[in-house]
Amino acid sequence: MTDAKTTSRRSQEWFGAEGRSGMLYRSWMRNQGFGHEVFDGRPVIGIATSASELAPCNAHLTRVAEAVKRGVWQAGGFPLQFPTMATGETLMRPTAMLYRNLMAMEVEELIRANPLDGVVLLSGCDKTTPAMLMGAASVDLPALMVTGGPMLNGKYLGQDVGSGTHVWKFEEDLKTGRMTEEECFFAEGCMARSNGHCMTMGTASTMACMAEALGMQLPGSAAWPAVDSRRMETAQAAGQRIVRMVEEELRPSRILTREAFENAIRVNAAIGGSTNAIIHLTALAGRVGVDLSLEDFDELVRAVPTLVNLMPSGRYLMEDFCYAGGLPAVMAELLRGELLHADQITVTGCGVAENVADAERVGPDVITGLDAPFQPAGTGTAVLRGNLCPDGAVIKQSAASPHLLTHRGPARVFDSPEAYHAVADDPELDVDENTVIVIRNAGPQGYPGMPEVANVPLPAKLLKAGVTDMVRVCDGRMSGTGYGTVVLHVAPEAAVGGPLALVCDGDPIVLDVPNRTLRLDVADAELQRRRELWETPAPRYTSGYTWLYTQNVGQADEGADFGFLRGSRGHEVPRDSH
Repeated sequence: MTDAKTTSRRSQEWFGAEGRSGMLYRSWMRNQGFGHEVFDGRPVIGIATSASELAPCNAHLTRVAEAVKRGVWQAGGFPLQFPTMATGETLMRPTAMLYRNLMAMEVEELIRANPLDGVVLLSGCDKTTPAMLMGAASVDLPALMVTGGPMLNGKYLGQDVGSGTHVWKFEEDLKTGRMTEEECFFAEGCMARSNGHCMTMGTASTMACMAEALGMQLPGSAAWPAVDSRRMETAQAAGQRIVRMVEEELRPSRILTREAFENAIRVNAAIGGSTNAIIHLTALAGRVGVDLSLEDFDELVRAVPTLVNLMPSGRYLMEDFCYAGGLPAVMAELLRGELLHADQITVTGCGVAENVADAERVGPDVITGLDAPFQPAGTGTAVLRGNLCPDGAVIKQSAASPHLLTHRGPARVFDSPEAYHAVADDPELDVDENTVIVIRNAGPQGYPGMPEVANVPLPAKLLKAGVTDMVRVCDGRMSGTGYGTVVLHVAPEAAVGGPLALVCDGDPIVLDVPNRTLRLDVADAELQRRRELWETPAPRYTSGYTWLYTQNVGQADEGADFGFLRGSRGHEVPRDSH
């Protein structure tokens, strides 16, 4: 016996259909051994998993999916697992960011095309989390995210080693002779010693925290290590909760409001999160019709101190963060300072304040309090404007060198990251510690895909001389595990004629982070002369997905999404062909 609400469920358009159509849908599902009772109108829950051995951060998600299934069955739902592509930053060329929008399209269409009432999204590596959220938001069926969790802390010679962050450190040690090739080879095996994504506060950890801060992930679930049994408990709880969300009709459009994004932006500042969150949150906001600007990412965080002492800005790792109280402890502290919207609804059906009411900080070192923060307010990501970046650029202050936040120096220009790497070890390279290294043609269209190449290693001759940081300016991105005084996401990018395309060797570049400016100190008349000589690069691609990408991708300040994907298209499907 089913009630009116049950018969109106979306899945019943398939499994409750009469005649030939219903027979087709049900009979083919029964070849998997499902009994007839699963078609009785109970919520059908899709489990979208990006598990893949080509995306090491996500390889274990098949096991996580089994835990979600248990929860769905326990709550009276019917779980059906399905695969999605996996955009793993560690292996994909030229960059996983090229495929984030493709994955978002796939997730959206798979959810819409199938008999689902709700979906649990299983993600891990950097781009899988925003891609899945973007796709689910555009369908607007009840959705809940479960991230795969960070790796255990790396350990090398008795010290904690952070994934990504120590790649750059070991590279510097290798170039300066402080580490041998054999030692480096051994150390790389110490860095990634369990399933899971980066255990630094890189983009993967940041986006897991953003999913939780937005209210799309269960409280406390972002930080449990991938191999901790409580990761599976969390996944099982998510399976139970999504069934209730279907019954409550709790959809992303109710959760992903302007207030939710403001909460996430402030949380990102408090955790010292990745600059990549700016692009992903902007793209996600575009799917739900929330107007976010770059200025929001600057103005909303000026009163927010950095509370979390994690690499690359600090010394600890995600495992320590988890045991110190995780994100609920951070959010509780921000609520104490009235820095979050307390009543914003989340996937629990409750507001943020209720979710973290019992959260506690364990110890003073990993998660600090507002009264004695790890870094003071105003040290979060800064948004820059100026004649070199009229549509904006960003810099992660907490990972930069304070003495370089105000700097003037001559440009040394490279037309690609590869051009720089080809000469970086040249002892005769014409650079010194005051030089501003400019890497261009690394933006969404120019590379294509906007890779994480902006924090290029310092020239070998300067490393050997003891120089530890330089100002670098790029229209590409930087890994959230990276560090240094690096200006990122310069918009418009060089490949579409942005001012970065007009910079010449020796041009003075003036960086003034306190006043939020990035300026090319060259006369307007000279820049106009150069612009008249500049020619649009010939198209590199004339077919395939990369052509589609370059034809439709927006600039960094727009979230690098496709214009035709902005907005929600709902869950209606084309006319049934059966």
